[in-house]
Amino acid sequence: MTEDSQRNFRSVYYEKVGFRGVEEKKSLEILLKDDRLGILPPHHESHAQVMMYRKEQYSDVLHALEVIRFISDATPQIEVYLYMHRLESGKLPRSPSFPLEPEDEVFLAIAKAMEEMVEDSVDCYWITRCFVNQLNSKYRDTLPLLPKAFEQYLNLEDSRLLSHLKACCAVSTLPYELWFKKCFAGCLPESSLQRIWDKVVSGSCKILVFVAVEILLTFKIKVMALNSAEKITKFLENVPQDSSDAIVSKAIDLWHKHCGTPVHSA
Repeated sequence: MTEDSQRNFRSVYYEKVGFRGVEEKKSLEILLKDDRLGILPPHHESHAQVMMYRKEQYSDVLHALEVIRFISDATPQIEVYLYMHRLESGKLPRSPSFPLEPEDEVFLAIAKAMEEMVEDSVDCYWITRCFVNQLNSKYRDTLPLLPKAFEQYLNLEDSRLLSHLKACCAVSTLPYELWFKKCFAGCLPESSLQRIWDKVVSGSCKILVFVAVEILLTFKIKVMALNSAEKITKFLENVPQDSSDAIVSKAIDLWHKHCGTPVHSA
């Protein structure tokens, strides 16, 4: 069996028989042996040079913010990342005292979660920057549609639960920004976020819908006992985190159930 067939066949086969992720390490090792990976940089020999350029660019942008006294040693690291991103995007405000835009709040939430996953500050900035740029470009038109998709799939899974949300006028007040714009950053622990964001990066933001649906299904008894939109929303913004790994696993199962094997489906 060739390496290409190993790369594609094993993962799909094991997922179909219920053993998802069994061959992930093996498949990753095969992929990393390729001269071309299909992502930047395409050649192994370019990696060190590209990382050097990225470190230099990081240092240059950081230095620029220090020179214009936009940041100081007291500036929180995630805010440093935000101002670097804004400067590189040509959207740096005239003063750090200017109120944050909604898109800034999204960036900060993702950067804060990314800090827990990535130790190196240069890597953390670049990964956060690229992740946010993907949300703002590739998924720009899709993200606004996710609340409707959430309602659709929740109705398929538990119409009674959806009816309860509608009776409480809670459907329009659910934490969609936390779920979909921030991709659950600040809602679920980083160990769970990694599994969700892996799917988002690989090409499907619809996984976010199924995580939201599974949260409702997992805490159905609690949600059904709440009788106001405010109480329901407040609870869903702060769900118990000890169930998060199970929620994500079940959400991935739902994703496969409704979308087949959605390798790159948005």
